[in-house]
Amino acid sequence: MAVSLREYRAKIKSVESTKKITRAMELIAASRIIKAQQRATAAAPYARELTRAVSAVATFSNVDHPLTTEPSESRRAAVLVVTSDRGLAGAYASNALKEAERLVEKLKGEGKEIDLYVTGRKAEAYFKFRNRAVVQSWTGFTDQPTYDVAAEIGETLIEAFTGDDETSVDEVHVVYTRFKSMMLQEPTTIRLLPLEVVDGTEAPASSELLPLYEFEPSAGEVLDALLPKYVQSRIFFALLQAAASELAARQKAMKSATDNAEELIKKYKRIANQARQAGITQEISEIVGGVNALADANAGNE
Repeated sequence: MAVSLREYRAKIKSVESTKKITRAMELIAASRIIKAQQRATAAAPYARELTRAVSAVATFSNVDHPLTTEPSESRRAAVLVVTSDRGLAGAYASNALKEAERLVEKLKGEGKEIDLYVTGRKAEAYFKFRNRAVVQSWTGFTDQPTYDVAAEIGETLIEAFTGDDETSVDEVHVVYTRFKSMMLQEPTTIRLLPLEVVDGTEAPASSELLPLYEFEPSAGEVLDALLPKYVQSRIFFALLQAAASELAARQKAMKSATDNAEELIKKYKRIANQARQAGITQEISEIVGGVNALADANAGNE
């Protein structure tokens, strides 16, 4: 019984150490998520105004730009999957990967070949474990994405879309996790190319009038300058949304782990107390039994 009691005390000590770690990770995630939300909110006005400008150019000009032209036959599609570098965030990465798998199956059902582009070590490890080729991956920044990374990803996808060789793609899709609230993060799929000009935060009202623009030097050159920046801004917005979602999911997962550790500590303490009480009761019973046996022996001698 004493050995069992020592085992439970060791378990309690181990769970208490785990609880300290999960509590610290919960507090770190809670402090970082505020900055991540602020960055996503600060990027929204730029994305909104750039969307309005691109919408105006695309609506009031008759320029056929490579990034806005629908292909006559779509045979190949690129899918950018946005996940995290680290785990301990609940089902955050797995939900994004499931959404990506659904999109891939849908595109394959339409007879299209798939080129995979990924961000985050979770997606990289997921496809590597399944021996599925990834064209290019970006890692090491998922909790604090920068515009430089978004620009690099955008340039790579635009180059794949506008190429004229056998490896070029006819569509580009992005799978990321949209941050809606601290309790709700939703995996989302958008078609990035050919451009479907929509707001990065919310769709504009049907009665809203687009501003009129004068194009100088020409609408084509304006589109050449705006559209790559538009693609990069949407990718950057997706990365910021994913970063906020990752931190929210990690905070929620670590809080749940901390609560479970507290419950486990209570359970082990209760079992340890029962074991200690049982050991004390057994020792008392042995003492009383020994005293009674000694008394009976003395009475027999007399």
